[in-house]
Amino acid sequence: MASKTTVEQRESAVPVQNDPDILNAAARLAGEDLCSIADLSSAEVRAILKLGHHVKRDPRAYRNALDAKQMVLMFEKASLRTRLSFEAGFSTLGGNAIFVDHTSSPLGERESIADVARNVERWVDIIVLRTYAHDTITEMAARARVPVVNALSDFEHPCQALADFMTLEEHFGSVTGLNFTYVGDGNNVCHSLMMTGAQLGANVTVATPRGYSPDIEIVTKAREIAEANGCEVKLLQDPQVAVENADAVYTDVCVSMGMEHESTKRAPIFRPFQVNEALMGKARENAVFMHCLPARRNAEVTDAVLDGPQSIVFDQAENRMHAQKALLLLLLGGLSNVKNFSF
Repeated sequence: MASKTTVEQRESAVPVQNDPDILNAAARLAGEDLCSIADLSSAEVRAILKLGHHVKRDPRAYRNALDAKQMVLMFEKASLRTRLSFEAGFSTLGGNAIFVDHTSSPLGERESIADVARNVERWVDIIVLRTYAHDTITEMAARARVPVVNALSDFEHPCQALADFMTLEEHFGSVTGLNFTYVGDGNNVCHSLMMTGAQLGANVTVATPRGYSPDIEIVTKAREIAEANGCEVKLLQDPQVAVENADAVYTDVCVSMGMEHESTKRAPIFRPFQVNEALMGKARENAVFMHCLPARRNAEVTDAVLDGPQSIVFDQAENRMHAQKALLLLLLGGLSNVKNFSF
């Protein structure tokens, strides 16, 4: 396994301030939304991750980049990592984060999403949503004149996927040609991981039980991206085969928030997809284990794997903040306030 210095050594060859991917992404993404990984080009995904590594290494350089900017977090779902990583990250960039709890009153119920957008856009610079319906996010993006970020919907989780592949770059230096295997439910996290891996040239294998495959439109899109980047996306139903030669093995809960009523039905179906020491033993010797958290211990993953030496789950959690800081800098034009960046 490559050391974490690999990324730093690779990036030092081209100063981040002069990186064409970052400069082009800054020009293109300012004022835009992030509803889906499909909203980003491969170059823009690379730019976010490059900037994320630099922000993590040298946070002081970006301390006042978003001075006096306001961000609102409007969440229909409970959160630990997403809320704290956005709030802490935005404040260290000089901005102010406002949290609005919608767990008991979904967006669009008290007043229309259009009316919410027309109000909120006058007070804040960016809207971060964590919702059930993906349509809530796309409608807010269509109505609001400020950027809207998908911090999780039932269809995608783009910020999680960006942080995950940033973490893989830390461990492997590059993810081009990496064998990435996802085992479990073909859910929102799986969707974003498939497309992010394809954008970066990783070979993505997804193993799900019959009837729980990822959305066919996402699969088609991910395969189109993969073909353009010289990698592949495969769907399987046998986790034992899927993890062979894997560099990274990823899983998630088999019962997402809002689907708790299916717990009893799903438990026996997903039991053969548990990531345990025997399954990890079929991956490459230096393979890493990943999970977006929270985990249901000894359900989709055993304690021995989650807490074991191959696990990088808490690196992933930390990098949520750094990847999101990079994203916010690009969407809000913050690099123009950072010394040595020129446009």
